[in-house]
Amino acid sequence: MKHLQFSKEDYIGTITLQRPDVMNALNYETLQELSDLVEQIHHDRDIRVVVIRGEGKAFCVGADLKERMKLTEQEVRRNVHKISRVFEQIENLPQPTIAAMHGYAFGGGFELALACDLRYAQDTTKMGLTEVSLGIIPGAGGTVRLTQLVGKAKAKELILMAQRFDAKEGEALGIIQATTNEDVHDFAVKQAQKMTKLAPLAVVQAKYAINRAFDTDTRTGADVEAKAYEVLIPTEDRIEALRAFQEKRAPHFKGQ
Repeated sequence: MKHLQFSKEDYIGTITLQRPDVMNALNYETLQELSDLVEQIHHDRDIRVVVIRGEGKAFCVGADLKERMKLTEQEVRRNVHKISRVFEQIENLPQPTIAAMHGYAFGGGFELALACDLRYAQDTTKMGLTEVSLGIIPGAGGTVRLTQLVGKAKAKELILMAQRFDAKEGEALGIIQATTNEDVHDFAVKQAQKMTKLAPLAVVQAKYAINRAFDTDTRTGADVEAKAYEVLIPTEDRIEALRAFQEKRAPHFKGQ
């Protein structure tokens, strides 16, 4: 890959955006690489958690505006469609995803973080959906996902006024799970390691149930939850957890 780096260690897959000279701005080639990589990760059972980070001074500043200036209207539509689909792929990964944010996360870069399950940020990080200041609107799920997190009125304030805010403000709003003054990637990996020690099939089913419950009524959500639970009943991991409890030891989960 030209614009991404991927590593896998101890069940954690790390995607690094690797265009530091443009603060990891997302051009079409990067989006295509990211789509292909996420598709591979989706089917890799040796990956239990995914961390997304940026190289250099920023997490990601969004669309590559220098590229956009050279594109036809048709090509712009292609790019907007592509970024939206890629972030849906990330949101729909069975594995939990963590955005490790530092520096700047604006526009599509912030939308990338919003597509992840959890967001941790260096305490100096600046972020926001500032697209209306550029004559456009968030086009990769930002209006939907930010509204889900902070409510309609606050999302309108942040988006319609193109507000920039820091990590502490993001944490107070419930957008950021935690801030840190240490290396945010190291911090995110520590959080990921906590999940890798849990039953991976259960984590996958829990994420699935939560995502589906959020988009439906209570009764339908409860039905989804029940079916997700049923999937886990015949698993070896469930029996291993019971044995470990009885034997007063830590369970060893195999994802089976």
